[in-house]
Amino acid sequence: MFKRILIANRGEIALRVQRTCRELGIETVAVYSEPDRSALHVRNADAAVCIGPGAALESYLVIDKIIDAAKRTGAEAIHPGYGFLSENPRFVDAAEAAGIAFIGPPAAAMRAIGDKVSARRLMEEAGVSVVPGANDIDPADAKTARREAQRIGFPLLVKASAGGGGRGIRLVSRVEDLESAMRASGSEAASTFGDATIFLEKYVSPARHVEVQVMADAHGNARAFGERECSIQRRNQKLVEEAPSVAVSPALREQLCAAAVAAAQSCGYRNAGTVEFLVDRDGSFYFLEVNARLQVEHPVTELVYGVDLVALQLAVAAGEPLPELTAPLEPRGWAIECRINGEDPYANFIPAFGLVEHVQPPMGPGVRFDSMLFDGLDVPVFYDSLLGKLIVWAETRDLAVRRMRRALRDLVVAGVVTNVPFHLALLDHPSFQSGDFHTGWLEADFRMPLLPEEDPRERHALIAAAIAASLVGAADGRGPLPTVGRWQRAARSRAVGMRVGRGGARGWRRGIASS
Repeated sequence: MFKRILIANRGEIALRVQRTCRELGIETVAVYSEPDRSALHVRNADAAVCIGPGAALESYLVIDKIIDAAKRTGAEAIHPGYGFLSENPRFVDAAEAAGIAFIGPPAAAMRAIGDKVSARRLMEEAGVSVVPGANDIDPADAKTARREAQRIGFPLLVKASAGGGGRGIRLVSRVEDLESAMRASGSEAASTFGDATIFLEKYVSPARHVEVQVMADAHGNARAFGERECSIQRRNQKLVEEAPSVAVSPALREQLCAAAVAAAQSCGYRNAGTVEFLVDRDGSFYFLEVNARLQVEHPVTELVYGVDLVALQLAVAAGEPLPELTAPLEPRGWAIECRINGEDPYANFIPAFGLVEHVQPPMGPGVRFDSMLFDGLDVPVFYDSLLGKLIVWAETRDLAVRRMRRALRDLVVAGVVTNVPFHLALLDHPSFQSGDFHTGWLEADFRMPLLPEEDPRERHALIAAAIAASLVGAADGRGPLPTVGRWQRAARSRAVGMRVGRGGARGWRRGIASS
C-alpha cells in the first residue's frame, strides 16, 4: 500500500479521500489555489503545496504544477477526485512518466470511453444496448445530419462527442431546428472541450437516469455495486441521488449490473467507474456513458452496500485484487443524497458566494454530511457551487425521506444562501414520495413554492434590533458593540434578521429558509 499520496482536488472530495487515507495510515499531500489557502483540505493534509491563483486554468487544471508538487513532496500516487483533471488521459500519462501511480483507470481506457462516439461503438461490440443514433456528425454537414435525423426520428438530442456534465446538449423536436442546434452544440463543445464533433441520439422520454457503480482490478476481476437513481436533474445536472432505485427490480438490477461489468471489461477498465443508463418505463435500458472516476454520489452506494469505495480504489491502484465475496451483493436499506449548493432557489438558482458566518451540521442516526464548510469560510467564486453533500440511510425509503427532511431542517448555514428550501419542497412533493418521476419531471412539473407574504412583524423586529444595537453602542459613549460569540451571532441572524443585505425582511426570510 502507498505511504503518501497527493490529492489533486479541493473541497469535500479532497476531505473525503483524506479521511480514508488517515484510517489506513497513509499520509496526504494537498494542492491548493491562493483563495483556498485556509481551506479544510489544506489544514488536514500532512503537506500542502500552493499551485497558483484562483482560476482553475491557472491552478487545479495545470498538469505540470501538480506533477511537480507530487515529486517535491515524495507522493507515490495521485488521487484525482472528480472534476478538474480526473478524466484527462494526458494527466494519467504525465503521472506515469514521472513514476507516480494514478488512482484511476488507465489512459487507454479513458480515451476509449471518454469520447462518446467511441464508447457507443465499444458497447455495441460488447453487446450492451445503446440508444439509437448517428455517430461522428460534422456540425457543418447539414445534409447528412438531416438524413440521419429522419432515420432516427424526432425528438432527438444533439450531443457533443467529447462532452460531459450536461454541456453541448440540445433537444430538437423538428427538422427546421436541427441546423441551429448543431451549430450551438458544436460551438459549445469546441469552447469547452476543444472538440466540435457531435452526434445524434434518439430522445428517450420519459425515462430514468440509472447508473451502476463498478470496480475493476488489474487481475481481470470486475464487480458491480448495484444501481443509483439519478433522475432528479435540472439542466442535465443531478441534484438528488438515491440507492437503490424504486424502478429497478431484482431481475432488472441483475441485467444492469451484468451490462455494466461488460462495459468495463470491453475497454480494459481498472479502478472505480460508473456506467450510466437510460431506463424506459417498460424496463428497457440503454447505455449512456461511462464516468471514469469516483462520482459525487458515491456515498449512497457506500451506505447501502457497506463498502468504502475510496479504500478499494487505493488497494486496486496498489495492485491488489478485489476482495473475495463471502455472500452475494444485495442492497441493505435505503440511502438518499442531497447536494447542498450555494445558490438561491427563489432567484432561478443563481450562485451564492460570500462569508460563512456559522455552520451547524445535522447529526443523529444514519446521517452523514460530507462538506467543505467551516465558520469563517469565504466561499470562492472560481469553482462550482457545491458546498457539501447531505446523505442519510434508513431501513426503508419512506423512513429515509423523513430522516432527510429532519436532517435538512437541522442543517444551519448562516451567511450564504443555499438550496436547502428546494430540497425540502422536493421531499414534500407527492411524485417524489411515490417515486413517480423521470429525468424531465423536475423542469416540467415541479415548481418552487412562493415565499410567504411578508409579515409586518418582521419589519418591526428589524427596527427594534437596529434601535437596540444603537442603544448598546451608545451606552458607554464609545460606539462599538460588545464582542459576541458565534452562537450569539447565528442566533441574532436567525431571530432578528441581521441579513439586511439580502433585501430587508424578505431577504431575511430567505436567509432563514436557506439555513
